[in-house]
Amino acid sequence: MADAFEDEAEQTVSIQEYLKDVEDQELEADLVLGGDEGKECTYNNGYMKRQAIFSCLTCTPDGNAGLCTACSLSCHDGHEIVELWTKRNFRCDCGNSKFGEFFCKLFPNKDVENVENSYNHNFKGTYCTCGRPYPDPDAEEQVEMIQCCVCEDWFHEEHIGLDSSDEIPRDEEGEPLYEDFICGTCSAVCSFLRLYPRAIWAGERQHADTINVSKDKDVVEDIPSACGSGFSEKDISSEKIQAPTSAKSEPVPEGLPLGENSGQDKKPNECTVANPNATCIIGVDLIADSPKSEGKPMFLSKNWRDALCRCERCSDFFKQRSIGFLLDKEDSIVEYEKVAKQKREEKLQQQEGAEINLFNNLGHVEKIEILNGIADIKDELRTFLESFDSSKPITSADVHQVFENLAKKRRRV
Repeated sequence: MADAFEDEAEQTVSIQEYLKDVEDQELEADLVLGGDEGKECTYNNGYMKRQAIFSCLTCTPDGNAGLCTACSLSCHDGHEIVELWTKRNFRCDCGNSKFGEFFCKLFPNKDVENVENSYNHNFKGTYCTCGRPYPDPDAEEQVEMIQCCVCEDWFHEEHIGLDSSDEIPRDEEGEPLYEDFICGTCSAVCSFLRLYPRAIWAGERQHADTINVSKDKDVVEDIPSACGSGFSEKDISSEKIQAPTSAKSEPVPEGLPLGENSGQDKKPNECTVANPNATCIIGVDLIADSPKSEGKPMFLSKNWRDALCRCERCSDFFKQRSIGFLLDKEDSIVEYEKVAKQKREEKLQQQEGAEINLFNNLGHVEKIEILNGIADIKDELRTFLESFDSSKPITSADVHQVFENLAKKRRRV
């Protein structure tokens, strides 16, 4: 009996721990949903930069359609739903031609098909190169997966193509030091990133491109934005970036960006973000000079997108490779969660304000009743805790008894 009681006691939590767990779960949900309360179909918003997407295997077992949050709740309640976290450039499919005779309850007048939507095997409920579901019913322990910021598939650490998980940039406490991850397959499309200075790489094991990570727990030090040279003279000289052979042969003044006409008509601090016609900060032919991909995954540091060149030539190159979204800071998960946190704070403030307004608009009698009710609850809880054996766990029967006592007291009143 004593052993059984000890086992039961180990599973108990304090009220503070319980409330903290509830708050953490609510925050996690808000971050995934991006502040979307799930009341309206997002179809009218077009192809959204990023939103939470779900797949219904009951209606589309082939995994060729996606749903917004509201439709997953209102139109597909009770169905087999797959949560896909977030997807970029996606428009809700609910009720279109892929659903046969099923119509969306929230917005039935949808186009036959959303031609710009992209689907992968995640929509069938499988992930990684191993094609396993998550959570995996055959796994003894569920392990965290990493999402590629390009193809948006999810990968187990042991399947991303590294010799050891120790190669993943982490701090001493095991927390990730990278902001974005690019899988081995997508690294072939993004091999040109190795032409950039070392500051965009997270960790110390990234190919020949390594940086000294910050001792601070907040990932790595912020990298400079793509303004003027984009990087310090030390960064440029250490990378030994050379202008392409097609560039003019005039000498480039020290400290200016390397590239065609770089020293002649562009100022050192002119920003390629604001001026797409500015000189290329890389100064090489991204197509001709990109190193061959080794199929190795990439781990990018904090704010690495800010360092990408936005000159006209580089912007066209990104579009040709269908990765123009990398130049959009709002595309990142970090920015998406930042906006979600802001919406959450605004919602909590509105709720608090609504509660105060509701109380203030009540009559004198109603206010007294509410205040007396709160006082009764405090008194009953205090009485219960003072008489309770703190060495024992609080059971559901104890909680029911507290509220039964409150109900009896209210009936007497």
